[in-house]
Order: sequence, then structure tokens, then C-alpha cells
Amino acid sequence: MSPVQKSIQKSPWQRLSAIPMAIGIVSLSMISPVQAQEKLVRTLTVTGRGFEDIQTTLAQVRLGVEVQGKTANEVQQEVARKSNAVVTFLRSRQVDKLETTGINLSPRYDYTNNRQTLVGYTGSNNVSFRVPTERAGEIIDEAVKRGASRIDGVSFVASDEAITAAQKQALRKATQEAQAQADAVFSALNLTRKDIVNVQVNGASAPPPIFRDAAVMELRNAKVQAAPSPVVGGEQRVEGSVTLQISY
Repeated sequence: MSPVQKSIQKSPWQRLSAIPMAIGIVSLSMISPVQAQEKLVRTLTVTGRGFEDIQTTLAQVRLGVEVQGKTANEVQQEVARKSNAVVTFLRSRQVDKLETTGINLSPRYDYTNNRQTLVGYTGSNNVSFRVPTERAGEIIDEAVKRGASRIDGVSFVASDEAITAAQKQALRKATQEAQAQADAVFSALNLTRKDIVNVQVNGASAPPPIFRDAAVMELRNAKVQAAPSPVVGGEQRVEGSVTLQISY
């Protein structure tokens, strides 16, 4: 019997057993429609930025008591007495975030005729607190009457609720800006915009406090006027950024 006849006379089961093996070999070299489609996806990446300005409503005040005297014990006792009076007053006004920011006691020297001579000590106790801006001037003046002798700085911030709302609005504006950029590019290239395939929120940063010129002011011999010291805040800018990846 010839080889051709032998092949023809194989049983149906023998012929069928060879078919799955052939199919399996072919499937390894095929590319699925999904994979082919993914390779053909074209995208444009754009980043938009949004800004929202908000009014500051809170004043962050840093003030302190400073005392000079002959002995360390004398200075420390006087600092404690005045500091207690100032802190008691601030608590009675229910200021927010009241905390001690620094305590210091250091010697003072005289260097006449190139000689170092101990002449006394300087002590200080500094605190910070937060109040509505419209109350800041009055409270600072009253704190000076009770013993505060330094105003180390005043900064202004918006409330946490206002900042959170502004961050959301800044992100909305950033998203709209990114979409507008993409539309301008697609229009210039005569391309058709399709789906947004990826979104990345780069963040909406909280604004830094606004600092006024706050050189240390010696108030030891100052007379507080009847009218409260004027304290005026300003605006803070919240910024958001969003990156979009758009198919076409």
C-alpha cells in the first residue's frame, strides 16, 4: 500500500486528533481585537490650572512680654506675672489656638573699655492666637495694657471652610481650562475629540498666610489710644491643577 493510501485509510479519530494541535499552534500567533484596538488609541494630554481668590477673615497674632532686670530671678518672676495677666485676658476673650511660642532668659553685658561686665538679664514669653480680623485691633491694645510689650507679627488667613470651598472651585476651573485647551488643539488639527481616558488631580494647594510688615515693635513706653489699632486683612489665592488624557 502506498503512503498516500495509508494516510487516506487513517481512522476518523486519528484524523480529528491532529486538528486541535493545529488550531493551538495558530492561536499563539493571533492578536486579539482588543489588543489591536489598544495599540491604535491616540491620546492628547493637557493640564489646566484654576484660581480662586477668597477674603481673609482671621488674624494670627504673635505677641509677647519682655522684661529687663538686675537678677535672673527678678526678671523671671516679672515675666511670669505679666504673662499670666496677658494669657488670662486672652482666654477671657475666647481667642482660638492660643499657645506659647517661646520662652527666653538671657544675660545682658556691658562692653565698655573692652571689658565684659554682667549688668542684668532679659526675659521674654511669647504667645500666638487667632481671632476674627475685626476684633484683632481691640484685643492687641487690651493685651498691651495688661503687660504685653512686643508685637512680633500679624498674619491673615481665611477660615478652613472657605479654603475648602475655594479648593473645589479652583479644581472645577482647572478642569474647564484643560478641556478648553484640548478643544483648541483638536480644532486646529481638524481632529475629533472622543473620551477622557485618564484624569489626574495634581492638587489644590491651601494658600499661605498674608503677612503684614511686622518688625518687632517696642511698646514698653507706648500709650494706647482710645480707638483700637486698625487691622486690615486682604485676599488669598487658592490654586488647583488637573491633567486630562483625551482620546481622538
